[in-house]
Amino acid sequence: MRDAYHEELDAISDSLVEMARFVGSAIGRATTAMLDADLKLAESVIAADEKVDDMQRDLENAAVALLARQQPVATDLRIVVMSLRMSADLERCGDLAQHVAKVARLRFPDSAVPRDLTATILEMGQLAQRLMAKATEVLLTKDVDLAMQLEQDDDEMDSLHRTLFSHLLDDRWNHGIETAVDVTLLGRYYERFADHAVSIARRVVYLVTGEHADEFTPEPEASV
Repeated sequence: MRDAYHEELDAISDSLVEMARFVGSAIGRATTAMLDADLKLAESVIAADEKVDDMQRDLENAAVALLARQQPVATDLRIVVMSLRMSADLERCGDLAQHVAKVARLRFPDSAVPRDLTATILEMGQLAQRLMAKATEVLLTKDVDLAMQLEQDDDEMDSLHRTLFSHLLDDRWNHGIETAVDVTLLGRYYERFADHAVSIARRVVYLVTGEHADEFTPEPEASV
């Protein structure tokens, strides 16, 4: 009986990893679709968001059923509760990837991003994908040190976001209001995607240690 119980817990964790891999791929594909003005790829990202929603619903149903039948306590209860919250983070990441793809579709056959901002947006898209890949590894390994690194990595996304705004506010901006709105939204989508990846890592810290990430102090390394 307990073996089946732990198999259900493991299945919930596996579902989170699957969702994280899926949305990480989605943000990368959405970025490519936008920068390359690839309508077919954009449509595929938009349609695939339904799968993320389905995965979240399945995970929620499994978690609620486990709570009702097994009434987990201590660490097991934290696993179930944090899994529900992380699945919501991941579902939102799927929505954000879809939003990027919708911008690509809206501006087709043109690219929504002016040439002088292509490198910055590409870097934001690649960084979002890397952050989610690291969050996925944290989900797999429960590595608290790696989880704590994500917050520092997110500083890079914040810096890129500020770079976008410096372009938008520059007197030399000559791409019009419509493009300014697109770039503003895209910057926000990538920034929020990164925030959700950090949120997942912070929840893993709590899951493993019982302490919130902003209260957790790593133990000093033993001297040799």
